[in-house]
Amino acid sequence: MTQVVKQENTEGFDVQRYVGIIRRRHLAFLIPMFLGWFAVWGSSWILPPRYKSSTLIMMEQPTMPRDYVVPNVNEDVQERLQNITQQILSRTRLMHVVDELNLYTGDRRRHNPDEIVERMRKDIEIEFVQDAQRRVIAFRINYSAPDPLVAQQVTSKLTNLVINENLEVRQQQSEDTTKFLEDQLETARQNLAEQEEKIREFKGQHVNELPTQVGSNLQILNGLQSQLQTEQGALNAAKQQQVYLEALIREYRTLGRSPNSPDGAQMGLPAVNQELDKLKAQLADLTSRYKDQFPEVRKLKHRIAAMEKLRDQLMADVKSKGNGHPSDTGQGASAEALAEFRDNPQILQLQGQLQGNRIEIKNHEQMVASLKTKIDDYQARLNQEPVREQQLADLTRGYDQSKATYDELLRKKNQSAMATSMELLQQGERFRIIDPPSLPTKPSFPNRLKFCGIGLIVGLALGMLIGGVLEVMDDRVYREQELRDLLPVAVISEIPVLSAPENEKAEHKRVWFGWATAAVVLAIIAVGSAISYLKG
Repeated sequence: MTQVVKQENTEGFDVQRYVGIIRRRHLAFLIPMFLGWFAVWGSSWILPPRYKSSTLIMMEQPTMPRDYVVPNVNEDVQERLQNITQQILSRTRLMHVVDELNLYTGDRRRHNPDEIVERMRKDIEIEFVQDAQRRVIAFRINYSAPDPLVAQQVTSKLTNLVINENLEVRQQQSEDTTKFLEDQLETARQNLAEQEEKIREFKGQHVNELPTQVGSNLQILNGLQSQLQTEQGALNAAKQQQVYLEALIREYRTLGRSPNSPDGAQMGLPAVNQELDKLKAQLADLTSRYKDQFPEVRKLKHRIAAMEKLRDQLMADVKSKGNGHPSDTGQGASAEALAEFRDNPQILQLQGQLQGNRIEIKNHEQMVASLKTKIDDYQARLNQEPVREQQLADLTRGYDQSKATYDELLRKKNQSAMATSMELLQQGERFRIIDPPSLPTKPSFPNRLKFCGIGLIVGLALGMLIGGVLEVMDDRVYREQELRDLLPVAVISEIPVLSAPENEKAEHKRVWFGWATAAVVLAIIAVGSAISYLKG
């Protein structure tokens, strides 16, 4: 008997303890691990295989540059794809595909259409492909089915639906946008026509008071004022002529009533000569400024000619009366002279001229009154011009806004019409199949290699669980430290193990059996993994 005293305690991870557990429980660990792995891996060979067909669709940009034709549809591709996906995955569309390709034949007898549609939605997978800027540039459509040919057919059908739906959606959106702009353009055109009609009515009501006619109104007003000055000058001249004619008639009548001598006639000659000199001076002044065709010049010449004729007549009368014999005529001669003067045609001519002069004065007065009325009218127009300008500016402002709105809508409508034509000709953004629907040669489910890995994890967890449970339930003591922990006193000696040859041989066989079992289990798992990889 050997005395052994051990007082140190092993701290930390006790390697010897776990090695002992592995030696004792290796079979309890290996067998559950193998069974767990085999159960999961074997299920991958029992589950019905499903084949996944896939296609890659890329979104092509419009063939027409954006500088020439601007698209009039929603440019958010991801949002449009989501809307298209919702439409494709609708119950009506999916049931149409199910009926057309005769899918889920066995399940359709046991489940209602809604369950069939829901199952088909689970079999469909749509993936978006994004670039570095996280913009969607392509998308992938996947469909899983027990038959690879069916999977390819359904994927092809879904691809056609997506492409056709995209074309229809873009064309419909483009046509709706163009129709909306056409409606807005018609409304803007009606509004513009109303504004034009208001301006036309305003201009018709105030035809001579518009701001654009200020210059012409001022020109006409200046012309009227010049005419007024001319008419007033002519009126003054006519009034002077009237005074002169009345003076001549008074002179003739004075001569007719004067005594019987030449002095009576000579009394009128100085006044005639004075008036003639005055008229000639006026003529000289007018001819220095106007031509001979000027009305005042011609009228003044006519008056001078009449005055000269009157002067000659008076001088002839004086001479004839100075050579007579007053003794012979006496009182009877004076009466005859008076009658002669009364019946003198010159007086009658002057009275006719005076009557014409009065008519002329009346005409000039009417013309002056008419010109003053016109001048007042044009001055009133000019006074109303600021008011009309403000009113017209208000109307024009509304017209300009309506015109700008109409022009902008017309431009957008034309652009939208071009974009719609581009969409109808399929020259806009469209989907192009990069990878056609594939015909799968290997099932996508179950993934036997993945099942093999999962089974290995499950087996390890199961083996550790069972080995741990057995170790916890075993109340035997296998280590010296455990014994020390159980005894209340210190161990001062120990008895060595005495084993028979038969026990050593059995222990040796048990160890070899454990290693052989571990080798077999690992070999089977390795072979199964290789088969899963090759048959994947």
